[in-house]
Amino acid sequence: MPFFIVHAVLAPKQPTSTPAGNIWFAAAQTPAFAPDELILAAQAPRETAHVIRDPADGRIGAGVGGTFGSAAAGKGWPLLAVLPPMYPEWLGDRAFTEVHQCRFPYVAGAMANGIASTRLVIEIANAGCLGFFGAAGLSLGRVESAIDELQRALDPAALPWGVNLIHSPAEPALEEAVADLLLRRGVRRVEASAYLALTPAVVRYACSGLQRAPDGTVLRRNHLLAKVSRAEVARHFMLPAPPALLRSLHERGLLSAQEVELAAEIPLAEDITAEADSGGHTDNRALTALLPSLAALRDELATLRGDGIAIRIGAAGGLGTPGAVAAAFALGAAYVQTGSVNQACVESGLAADARRMLAGADMADVTMAPAADMFEMGVNVQVLRRGSLFAARARRLYELYRGYPSLEAIPVADREKTERDILRASFGEAWASTESFWRQRDPEQIARAQSDPKHRMALVFRAYLGLSSRWAIDGLKERSSDFQIWCGPAMGAFNRWVAGSFLADPEQRSVVQVARNLLEGAAAISRAQQLRSFGAPMPAAAFDYRPRPLG
Repeated sequence: MPFFIVHAVLAPKQPTSTPAGNIWFAAAQTPAFAPDELILAAQAPRETAHVIRDPADGRIGAGVGGTFGSAAAGKGWPLLAVLPPMYPEWLGDRAFTEVHQCRFPYVAGAMANGIASTRLVIEIANAGCLGFFGAAGLSLGRVESAIDELQRALDPAALPWGVNLIHSPAEPALEEAVADLLLRRGVRRVEASAYLALTPAVVRYACSGLQRAPDGTVLRRNHLLAKVSRAEVARHFMLPAPPALLRSLHERGLLSAQEVELAAEIPLAEDITAEADSGGHTDNRALTALLPSLAALRDELATLRGDGIAIRIGAAGGLGTPGAVAAAFALGAAYVQTGSVNQACVESGLAADARRMLAGADMADVTMAPAADMFEMGVNVQVLRRGSLFAARARRLYELYRGYPSLEAIPVADREKTERDILRASFGEAWASTESFWRQRDPEQIARAQSDPKHRMALVFRAYLGLSSRWAIDGLKERSSDFQIWCGPAMGAFNRWVAGSFLADPEQRSVVQVARNLLEGAAAISRAQQLRSFGAPMPAAAFDYRPRPLG
């Protein structure tokens, strides 16, 4: 596909004579000068647009289609610029779509506990986008079943897809087991999320299968998309894997000598997703600050490495409208990634009641709450506040954890309130069910809890945090006030955008319609900005693409 080429001729303030060859002639469509006409011109980005000037009054407008030539050919309009077709497929970095074999520079991110379901991944892959299954929080058997389903439904050579690998500081053995499973089953793309530092699991996955091409370049078998919100974390992924980690993996027989040698020559990941203010794990960064800073770091480290590899920076967080998507691409994003808005789609793993709660959210209806997987570390996730008491209750559990050395040390009044309103079980009953869970998942946690009352308290409280997201997935009505639904402000922006359209109904929200409307709208808004930059008086409505059913 050809790259964009813009031919521009600077226009004087007042029309004078027009040079030969710079006249536009209308075909079926008349030139657009009025506001409504300019909106229609912007919403046809796949058509060549001609920026023209009215010779009578100097107004600047747009002509779609038609031809251009010399004044001798007939009556026409002075031509200022030619804007080639703009397709949604072309908004991002062409290298991203080529490497990942997808049509659109669009990623549906991996929402944990299977909320980014196999059905969601299959639908988005068939639409030409890249989707990741939400493996975080699931058992190894459940993840393998999902891989089975995805490998049956999708040909990885034609329809790429991936699986999430999440940093699990409390369960490093599980993280390594998931990485091992992904390698054994030939999963070629992984979204690495919530990493604070590199672990053996993520380094092993990225470096397994490295080969030397005949021309000397290093070929990857596995592709890592690292989702980060801090420059210091991004730096780890933009540099080669640490030698000590590589040596350790080689000594354990998990990487070959050749893989270790080649890993030292390339960055750990070639796709870095700048995660701004999002649902789930987030630092609430503004995308307009985060993405440029990561791009600058990328350029600095490229000079330091000297390998000539161009790392692609994607954008995530806050992308709930076409304008936000267009802005991300204007910032230089190689691709965009959505999360919160996909949870409200019919293919997500959330129950219908939880999806309806998301459909009623506004931008301010989100808040931060303790994270189940990093509870002891004080890490927070962003969740839906409207309609749920989860955030306040989770914060209360964390206050008790910080304030007391054990469950037994909690004052009677606080204990009774916690048992009655939050756990809905006595501390003894809560520990019994928690102990049963860990006996199956990781018995070492039980042994540690028996010798460390503080850890026993953490496990009990973490059980509530973990179950609260499961209740939202299962739609457990008696615990609806405790639903933990990960959500960022993009959800509220999306709801405002789709109000009054077919996407206002939660049952009409399909992940493909959401993706296609966001991309199509971003292309139309980008075209409107192009026209405005050449002087066309684009009305505000040209930047307000409305949802419509798209095939």
